[in-house]
Amino acid sequence: MTVSTGRPPTQRTGAADQMRATMCATRVSFTWFGTRKTLSTAQKAQAAESFGAEGDFLSAGKKLLDTKHPRFKAVTSVRNRTRAYWASLSLPYPEPGIRLVRQDTLATFQDQMSVFKEELDEAVAGLDERYAALKVAAEERLGSLYNEADYPASLAGMFDVSWDFPSVEPPSYLQQLNPELYEQECRRVQARFDEAVQMAEQAFIEELSQLVSHLTERLGGHEDGKPKIFRDTAVGNLREFFNRFRALNVRSNDQLDSLVSQCRQVVDGVQPQELRDNGGLRQQVATQLSGVQSVLDGLLVDRPRRRIIRSPK
Repeated sequence: MTVSTGRPPTQRTGAADQMRATMCATRVSFTWFGTRKTLSTAQKAQAAESFGAEGDFLSAGKKLLDTKHPRFKAVTSVRNRTRAYWASLSLPYPEPGIRLVRQDTLATFQDQMSVFKEELDEAVAGLDERYAALKVAAEERLGSLYNEADYPASLAGMFDVSWDFPSVEPPSYLQQLNPELYEQECRRVQARFDEAVQMAEQAFIEELSQLVSHLTERLGGHEDGKPKIFRDTAVGNLREFFNRFRALNVRSNDQLDSLVSQCRQVVDGVQPQELRDNGGLRQQVATQLSGVQSVLDGLLVDRPRRRIIRSPK
């Protein structure tokens, strides 16, 4: 999906310049112990034989550890929360693995990432305490497929999170060495930020559309003649979106700003329990949100995903 807007190019350029001046590129990386391993050629051949198949035409693997164990799930939970936090604090950028964070939130970002790293280290230490037992359980479940060589002596150091701040600006030394190439790089970076603005709009509009559509469907729909049940998060998630939009919006799209403001006014001060108890209020909110949704639908048009063609190294 992409955003279809009629905003002036100058507005987009101004937003891109603002984004470039006030935001910082960030990258979050994880080191993660692989819990699945492909079977050896001999093992695949043995497995294929039971099906009367050829080993070369069979893809098979084994699971080294029980990832549903509470200690392993605790480790995975830290990774999921870290990713969610990073996404909530940042905007997309058209380079793989990079997102833009406001410069004035870098200290907060740094502090929270350090907290996540500590939590991950603690969770891994807890998992390592059960590592021997998990290996015994794996040996029982894998039978002859179990191979001690697949397992490190300890899980310490096998899981980690790191973050850095890669430069997305043209290298300053090019200005002296090759001014023409430097100008070319400046244009490339400007185009990247222009695209980042469009990606931010797209992400905001698609998320708002999903949230509004979900709440409208729960408020206006019926099951067995009774109003559908909805969770408090259907309203809470919208309010979280408003806060994130206010913090990250670069004012690139007046129509989007207006829609968000309109939607906020609809749910402002409305509590989930009121919507359950007051049928008239429930219908009023559903009707107003339907109007917002119809405009959002007009802003979304289908388009194949952008293809990035990289030059061969």
